[in-house]
Amino acid sequence: MLLFSWLANRRRKKLLQAPFPPAWKDIIQRNVAHYCMLDESERSHLRALVQVFIAEKDWEGCGGLELTDEIRVTISAQACLLLLGLPHNYYQNVETIIIYPSTVVPPQRKIGFFETTLAPVEASHPIIGQAFQQGPVIIIWDAALHGGRHPELGHNVVYHEFAHKLDMLDGVADGTPPLRDRAEYRDWVQICSREYLRLKHDAEHGKKSFLNAYGATNEAEFFAVATEQFFDQPSLMIKNSPDLYSVLKEYYRQDPALRAGKSFCAGENKKTS
Repeated sequence: MLLFSWLANRRRKKLLQAPFPPAWKDIIQRNVAHYCMLDESERSHLRALVQVFIAEKDWEGCGGLELTDEIRVTISAQACLLLLGLPHNYYQNVETIIIYPSTVVPPQRKIGFFETTLAPVEASHPIIGQAFQQGPVIIIWDAALHGGRHPELGHNVVYHEFAHKLDMLDGVADGTPPLRDRAEYRDWVQICSREYLRLKHDAEHGKKSFLNAYGATNEAEFFAVATEQFFDQPSLMIKNSPDLYSVLKEYYRQDPALRAGKSFCAGENKKTS
């Protein structure tokens, strides 16, 4: 284990000695709106994370999609934004990232040879992303691009699926990622349970909530949906549940509300499309 860690650190150090490609920087500025809200130290950190993340993951294009640097860099920058303040190992539970060009219906799960079931196997539904406990992350490219460019909409498939992988780091997808201490667990359980039950009640009674109703599916989806809004619509979350914003701020060690509306990309030849 120590040898593996030493080799990984040595490889990463070598990767980071190479200059960050200017074309990659242009891609991030064009496709990831949050990048320009970061200060220079944060942007430098994010670029370093992207360099290692792209190199260490296996990337697969499906559905006729030809992988490009734009696809890899855009998705990597969004995934790595979640890591900016966290102690991490570059999503060690993610080996493969599968990219489809647009919404896809995955194949229906087959019943195992020794498996018995009294109910019909649930039919597959269209997805824009999926994260597996012991498997890959699936991302739909057009959704990832749209979400990265338009944080004001509050929907980001990359944040959602990689929040699931953070949640799964302790071996279970239960809406509670590994936290620092007992006090943080106490606050997390108290506040997130309360807000999850409130969202579930609103969804069951057809009442519109500040959070996407999909978060009422279960605790894991609640955390992923809350993560999307925490980064993309922080002021709305503060207005409706300052306590929820506070526990997510404590966990991610970031304050997106403080960045909102700022732009530090002046003079960097930012491109628009």
